[in-house]
Amino acid sequence: MADTDELLSIRAAELYYEENKTQDEIGTVLRLTRWKVGRLLAQAKASGFIRIEIVHPRARRLSIERRLREKTGLTDAIVVSSAGVTGDEELQSRTAQAAADYLAALRPVPRTLGISWGRTLHEVSLHVAQGWATGVNVVQINGGVSLNRRAGTAAATAVTIAHKGSGAATLLPSPAILEHLETKNAIEADRSVAAVLNLGATASAYLFSAGQADQNSALVDSGYLTAEQIAELVRKGAVGDVVGRYIDSTGNIVDPELDSRTVGIQLEQLRHAKTAVAVIAGSSKHAIARAVVGSGLCTVLVTDEETALAVLGDDS
Repeated sequence: MADTDELLSIRAAELYYEENKTQDEIGTVLRLTRWKVGRLLAQAKASGFIRIEIVHPRARRLSIERRLREKTGLTDAIVVSSAGVTGDEELQSRTAQAAADYLAALRPVPRTLGISWGRTLHEVSLHVAQGWATGVNVVQINGGVSLNRRAGTAAATAVTIAHKGSGAATLLPSPAILEHLETKNAIEADRSVAAVLNLGATASAYLFSAGQADQNSALVDSGYLTAEQIAELVRKGAVGDVVGRYIDSTGNIVDPELDSRTVGIQLEQLRHAKTAVAVIAGSSKHAIARAVVGSGLCTVLVTDEETALAVLGDDS
């Protein structure tokens, strides 16, 4: 673009976007035709002189969503804007709202929805609209019986989502991780627990989040693991957990012994699902988000724009 045209395009953009003048009015000011003004505005946008930012909390980054679908093979991607976000809590709330909106718009409506638990999923349950479904059966897909008072959201999450969908919740009456393999095997052999696991394995859709591999993990907060155990998992290559199962950057289990004591559906059941919606947001979860998408653990990703760019490899 010639210097003269560049300066004119900037002036036209200022008049159009900052002074709210019409293209005809700009033409009069700059002594140009309306067609020329339109071309200058288009050139300004193409040259990167104009940056349009939608700051509503429910705004989405459609161009990043398109890139995610094209580059990763995801069936769908929902990317919320980070514009105006003041902290991690607000970012998680925006992402949870987007996940709730996506769940309500999901067609066909899942008759059986398998869900995990944790802070993110609990936030989603708070945002889900009353009447999002009719008669849905929500089933827990990994153990979540509380080990301390801070971890009482697993059952509440399932019950809330089910209640708002005029349905029922089927809870998994087991801790997420057992201390002894024999205890875990005995629990899974129980007829009532086995029935829940079988129902979870055949759910028509899944909604889950992923935890980071650090002391802020919900599994540490819930009393299942210590910060020292997480550090050891990281040493083995863990980038985070999905339904309580710790994986490396390629989606492989990092500690088979720990995994054998974990109660819930297997990761392969998520990989083979027709609809598996992962809700992952925040800078601490970039690595686990890449692993989840890269190893095919989800068909849909609901996330924030920085995490989406990290998945795309644009975070350098």
